[in-house]
Amino acid sequence: MDFDLQWLLLALPVAFALGWLASRLDLRQWKREQRESPKAYFKGLNLLLNEQQDKAIDAFIEAVQHDPDTSDLHFALGNLFRRRGEYERAVRVHQHLLNRGDLPAAERDRAQHGLAQDYIKAGLLDRAEEAWRALEGTAFDTEARLALLTLHERSRDWRAAVDDAQKLERSSATGSYASRIAHYWCELASEADAKQQTADADDAVRKAREAAPQAARPLVLAGERARAAGDHAQAVQHWRTLLTLHPGAFALIARDYAASALVAGEQAAAREELDALYQRAPSLDLLGAIAVLDPRPSAQRQRVAAHLIRHPSLSAARELLQLRIAELGMGDDAEAQSITAAVAHAAKPLQRYRCAACGFEAQHYFWQCPGCLNWDSYPPQRLENL
Repeated sequence: MDFDLQWLLLALPVAFALGWLASRLDLRQWKREQRESPKAYFKGLNLLLNEQQDKAIDAFIEAVQHDPDTSDLHFALGNLFRRRGEYERAVRVHQHLLNRGDLPAAERDRAQHGLAQDYIKAGLLDRAEEAWRALEGTAFDTEARLALLTLHERSRDWRAAVDDAQKLERSSATGSYASRIAHYWCELASEADAKQQTADADDAVRKAREAAPQAARPLVLAGERARAAGDHAQAVQHWRTLLTLHPGAFALIARDYAASALVAGEQAAAREELDALYQRAPSLDLLGAIAVLDPRPSAQRQRVAAHLIRHPSLSAARELLQLRIAELGMGDDAEAQSITAAVAHAAKPLQRYRCAACGFEAQHYFWQCPGCLNWDSYPPQRLENL
């Protein structure tokens, strides 16, 4: 008994000393790691602020090696890879985070968000769609739905875009999407008409008008379809509604309206409406529509001459030149034709439409800008009328 107690008394101080020594070694190692990790991190941050991305990436990789469990370093590294166009490496970083079992839910959603952005930048739209869908119901829900809407617009998947916009509309967090939903249904109607699926096109136009009763495009499209089907009275009715709700957009179909009114026997009423609109918003498009109803050359020339005096423009000058040449029988005069061609060439850039969002110009009117993909960003007036 005495022997055992003696050894026990000797072993206790030794065990204490060994434990103390081990703890000091661990503490020193921990302190060293803590010093090295922030140092590498701040070095990377400084390089990033100085726009030295290559060296910043090296510094962040070093920081991650010192502290592989810190997710913030991984996020910084993944974002850097994406900004540099190294999408494959960015994907690997975010996938590594998602594969960690100890990652909190909020950090997991953040990694999923980074992965979705990587796929978008890399042009992998199918994988991007899957990644964004995984974020539905999270803190990134609204951003995910907006991204999905953009994806479906780019791929012209209009039915999926309708579903996305309706969900965003119900959330009431990002404003109204009624006008865009109407555009999607109009796109579907045009596709159905191209395939000669008249019933589907009729249904799509009806849904477009239900989605946005005040929108201009469904009325324009409804009138165009009625006119193409030979129902000019119905076309006139649709376009009269457009004239009431959107007089500024009426110039887009003014000539077609005049032609349908002429066939439908509503020449007098249409002329009165066009004259009244011209007084409020004069344009050559409206004068051209009036000329459909009153094609007398002398009357047409007088109207264009008066327009040129009140609203001088190269397009009006070209129009008047052409009318005078025809009236004087100078169609074969080479000099007159050269002058007309020169004025027409100078006027052409002013006859374009310009996107109010990005400045993209086009000879034809677009409901969605081909440049920035914004909807309803084109004013319905040509440049010379703005």
